Amino acid sequence: MAALFGRRMRRGAASTAVAAAAMAALSASGAPSAVGEQPAASAAERPSAGASGQEDPSVTGDSPYHTDLPPLKGPGRNDPPDETPATGSAESGIPATVLDAYRKAEASLAASNPRCRVPWELLAAIGKVESGHARGGRLDTNGTTPSPILGPVLNGVGFANISDTDGGAYDGDTLHDRAVGPMQFIPQTWESWGRDGNGDGRRDPNNIYDAALAAGSYLCAHDRDLTVERDLHQAILGYNRSQEYLRTVLHWYDYYRKGAHEVPDGSQPAPGAPTGSGGTTPSPAPVRPGTPSPSPTKPGKPSKPGDGSSSKPTPPPTTPPPTTPPPTTPPPTTPAPATRLVDLGDGALSAPAGERFAERPAVRAERADKKPAAQAKVRFTLTGETGTTFEGGATTVTVTTKADGVAKAPALLAGGKPGALTVKATLLGTTEPVTLGLRGEVTAPRADKLVRTDETELTCEAGATFEGRIALTATRDGQAAPGVAATATVLAGADPADGEKAAEKGPYFLTSGDEPAEERRTRELTLTTDAKGNLLLPELHTDDTTGSFRLRVETTGGTVVVLELKVTDPA
Repeated sequence: MAALFGRRMRRGAASTAVAAAAMAALSASGAPSAVGEQPAASAAERPSAGASGQEDPSVTGDSPYHTDLPPLKGPGRNDPPDETPATGSAESGIPATVLDAYRKAEASLAASNPRCRVPWELLAAIGKVESGHARGGRLDTNGTTPSPILGPVLNGVGFANISDTDGGAYDGDTLHDRAVGPMQFIPQTWESWGRDGNGDGRRDPNNIYDAALAAGSYLCAHDRDLTVERDLHQAILGYNRSQEYLRTVLHWYDYYRKGAHEVPDGSQPAPGAPTGSGGTTPSPAPVRPGTPSPSPTKPGKPSKPGDGSSSKPTPPPTTPPPTTPPPTTPPPTTPAPATRLVDLGDGALSAPAGERFAERPAVRAERADKKPAAQAKVRFTLTGETGTTFEGGATTVTVTTKADGVAKAPALLAGGKPGALTVKATLLGTTEPVTLGLRGEVTAPRADKLVRTDETELTCEAGATFEGRIALTATRDGQAAPGVAATATVLAGADPADGEKAAEKGPYFLTSGDEPAEERRTRELTLTTDAKGNLLLPELHTDDTTGSFRLRVETTGGTVVVLELKVTDPA
């Protein structure tokens, strides 16, 4: 990766010129809207990478990336003759396993988060600039890279400064973080967004299926719709906060949308692909089938005087003196496996319907000696009928513990149905099942604003009925708040000092039923907003008591509206 960054710096001017020419050509040809003319989101507008919504580093820690642009052809260009085979150009080829992972991630997210509409071509564009499609498809049969793809050490020297967050579990570095895998996730971001894309019960950033689904889930965060240009740009900038990065990804996105084809895994060279050593991994030269292996060189004949060669006999090779072998390092000992789980929650797994839980489910894996167990696998599973999911839409996620043994599930998003739920934490890889049930609750939806929307006159004669019905609308974050519970109470007096208890006399509502009207009078009523957040109170009647009263309407969440009621003597 370091070598790649150096190449990028040396060719910076050329890359900028190519980018400008590419932008101009795409605009002139009526290219798809992915490369838009609107300015990209500013730094202040970009979303954070963490699942918690706080200001976290980008997915990659703003590590370097491939800056090559897709080929362009057009009038006035000095292009070589087109010898592109029918299957497509070399640049548009994507290794078979990598392409399968991109497409499966698109299908999975279409089912779990249909609003997002993430296209596989966008995942391919990011995979191209991050790792050259996993170094040209160098993967095992499970889709995992034979050796980790690691970015540079994020120690603040030329890149972001991110101290170690995973105890070296993912990147092998216990001092600083490094981006990992085909989609280049930094460890702390992988902890929040890692996914099990191939169904093997593990979340491995070095596996292309897991990494592609995680990248798609991240791009879909914050309820984005990637067919909207602003959302698309914000998602890409959250991956790497660079305008040049945005332009490069968008160009590859457009390129793949115009046509891409499958090529065999490992058939593409991956120049400059990032590796654990910070440079490129040399590959042996390919051998064509049927080419005989080179034979060992035969010893030459002794030279003769006068044939142009030296007549001096070649001295026999000298044997170096024996050296003392270096001391053998004992193999590292394997730590004892985890045998138990401890709940680290404070019992606060609760959120109103449709909102994010403030607390994330968390457990600690411990060994038999009660010490933390690192690298343990913990699967979190949601049960219940509330519709709650983890951020990204999944109901099951697997998390690897850090050096402190802690495993935190992604943030919970409450469903639309109030009720109880359980987050089941299961320790994987044990002979005996180890499971914790973490209790949670989805409470009634709340509103943060309540306004009156009718113009009913709130003055009435004693013994009569107020004209019209009082209507209000509840909203949350500027949107209609359906299903919000509200209490309407008639209070005595016009001054809060008169008390907050329901009045014993004055205006009243009538409940439904067959009993006489006198028995159905009430001055406290519970209602629920409709699908549009509207609240329509029943008719308000009066007895023979005159004076000023208050009607107090309060919703879940503490939003209150107080209206003054006046009851006058009969005319």
